[in-house]
Amino acid sequence: MKRWTNLALFVLLGVAFVTGWVAFFYSTAPSRASLIVHAVSGYAILALTPWKSVIASHAVRRRRPGWWASLVLTVLILVSVLAGILHSTGLLIAVGAISAMEVHVGAALIAIPFVIWHVIARRLPVRAVDLSRRSLLRAGALLAGSGLAYGAGELAVRALTLPGAKRRFTGSYETGSLDASLLPATQWMFDTVPRIDPASWRLRVQIAGTIREWTYDQLLAFDDRVRATLDCTGGFYSTQDWSGVWLSRLLDPACRLLPPPCGEGRGGGRVGVGAPTSVHVLSTTGYDRRFSIESVGRLLVATRLGGQSLDPGHGFPVRLVAPDRRGYWWVKWVTAITLDELPSWWQLPFPMQ
Repeated sequence: MKRWTNLALFVLLGVAFVTGWVAFFYSTAPSRASLIVHAVSGYAILALTPWKSVIASHAVRRRRPGWWASLVLTVLILVSVLAGILHSTGLLIAVGAISAMEVHVGAALIAIPFVIWHVIARRLPVRAVDLSRRSLLRAGALLAGSGLAYGAGELAVRALTLPGAKRRFTGSYETGSLDASLLPATQWMFDTVPRIDPASWRLRVQIAGTIREWTYDQLLAFDDRVRATLDCTGGFYSTQDWSGVWLSRLLDPACRLLPPPCGEGRGGGRVGVGAPTSVHVLSTTGYDRRFSIESVGRLLVATRLGGQSLDPGHGFPVRLVAPDRRGYWWVKWVTAITLDELPSWWQLPFPMQ
């Protein structure tokens, strides 16, 4: 049972980690499906806690080498799982400026090096017995029980009308929709809010060897509009009215050579060899994201939020609005946009800035 418990925990931790990041990556249906698997794996981890606590207590009493690292790993996993449950039910969404989702993700990230150490130091080679009928029955019972616990929890949240009943399919809670003053200003990881002088600032747009620079006043003259939902990985979402200029306008005449939606209504044609395949959006801070050329027609370079100029925290002088994508795609303080031949996947899944 000791061996089976440790193997099951490692598998569940891997599933929880992968499904959690998949849910962060998408702002559409795949996010919900991934979150269900993520939640079930979390309940399964909790179900194994009594057995794991017995194993850990023996190691602590014997002062087995690295016992303290195992203890820290156990605490981090429990904190992450419990913070996730508190966030999903809405029993505790945030304490001050720190959200339960940030604790959930933060504890999981800190646990990664401890998990790697544990795999190396407590290596468990796979054996035939691990796929025995008894092991598979245990796994089936664990997953079935965890699935029922998740379903019962969701029903309880709705029956008790807890805040979690109103969360979006991504798990986020609505905050200040259609009221720009209530939209939280958040940054990704280590990004900081820069101070930019609009008089000297320029937006550099590069297409092949051609470079054009736009001033802030020139961009203000555009009034393209979109109502879009910013779904932040910090655990909130907010629907707001944004205005500025469609990115496809800034990329003309390149868009005339590209397929819809970028070239829609512009004589768009087939992309040939050497044609651009992605657009790279760079922030003043060095933060960046790369988008497929097909998504250009849905991206807005925003200068205003709710009819008012952006403030520094929300990306002044301009930011990218990327409907149907999570918040970390909405690049703030944009300073350069480049059309090139690199594929859109030629980047880390999540920024390291």
